[in-house]
Amino acid sequence: MEIKFYKPDVTHIASMQALVKEEVESGKILLRTEDEMANTIRSYTIVEVDGEMAGFTALHIHSCRLAEVRSLVVSKKFRGLKLGQKLVQACIEEAKKYKIQQILSLTYEQGFFESVGFTKIEKEDIPEHKIWADCIRCKHFPICEEIAMVYDL
Repeated sequence: MEIKFYKPDVTHIASMQALVKEEVESGKILLRTEDEMANTIRSYTIVEVDGEMAGFTALHIHSCRLAEVRSLVVSKKFRGLKLGQKLVQACIEEAKKYKIQQILSLTYEQGFFESVGFTKIEKEDIPEHKIWADCIRCKHFPICEEIAMVYDL
């Protein structure tokens, strides 16, 4: 089994949107339009298994201090291979490269993020200025049950 991590280009966007479609429809992941994804394509990392896209995530930088893990998804076909953990680790390594001090995740998967070293915080304690404009677009807004978690670098 060959596992490969890489930075996508804009030709990957349609496949990425297809992979995340079910999670977007369920409201677990926020919809990102083709234009939004193109605008932030450098923030994404894809994992491929034997030539097939198996998952991806993005590290969105909010400030000199804070970044956020976004849009983490692994295809059901490839779950159990610890690819989600490896994608988050790739975000951690990328954040270190940019000298970011803390990584945020807003998630429904508290146990998963705890397993990779994140700790729960109250949403009111989210560092600095998490951009809440995304929240307005969420199908769960304004009743949000996501859990805020951080990883200190």
